Amino acid sequence: MASVLVPLAEGFEEVEAVSLIDVMRRGGIEVRTVYLEDEFSNALVTGANGITIQADMSIKNVICDDFDMIVLPGGWDGTYALAENKRVLELLKECKANKMVGAICAAPYALKKAGVLGDDYTCYPGAKDEINQAGYRNDKKVVIDGNIMTSQGPGTALCFGLAIVEKLVGVETMLSIKEGMLLDFC
Repeated sequence: MASVLVPLAEGFEEVEAVSLIDVMRRGGIEVRTVYLEDEFSNALVTGANGITIQADMSIKNVICDDFDMIVLPGGWDGTYALAENKRVLELLKECKANKMVGAICAAPYALKKAGVLGDDYTCYPGAKDEINQAGYRNDKKVVIDGNIMTSQGPGTALCFGLAIVEKLVGVETMLSIKEGMLLDFC
C-alpha cells in the first residue's frame, strides 16, 4: 500500500489539506498527517480559516523511508512555517532523492527553500513572485517534473489528489475515483 506524509502547520489551507487527504484515502493510500514540533505545539493544528485538525503524530517521529511521498498543503502562514522548519526541509531533501515530493498553492515556496523545486512547476498565481524561480507554468492545474508534483491552489486540490493517486496507485484507481466523485473538470 502506498503511503503519503502530509505536514500541517498553523495557517495551512484547509480545502487543500482535507481534499488531498480524502482523495488519496479513497485511492487506498495510507495518509499520515504530522504537526511541527516547537515548545507550544500539539497534535491540534488550526488552518487559515479557523478549522482545527488533529494530526496523527509529531514530525520528529517521521522517517522518510516509511513514505512514498511527502505533500505540502498551502496557505501562506502554514507555508512560511513549513519553509522555516529544519525537519521539514531535511525531509524534503531526503525524499527528493528517491521519493515523490508534492506541494500546492503557496507551498512550492517551501520546496524552493529546500532546494528541491523542479525546473517546471505551478503554484498559486500570487505566490509566483515570492517563489521567484524560472519555470513557472500557469497552463496546467498540476505540473509533474520528474518526482516533483505541484498544483495551483484550493480549486485544483481534487485534481492534484487524483494526479497523486494515478502516480502512486494507477490510472484505473484514479479513473474510478474521478467517476465516483463526478469530477468532470480534472
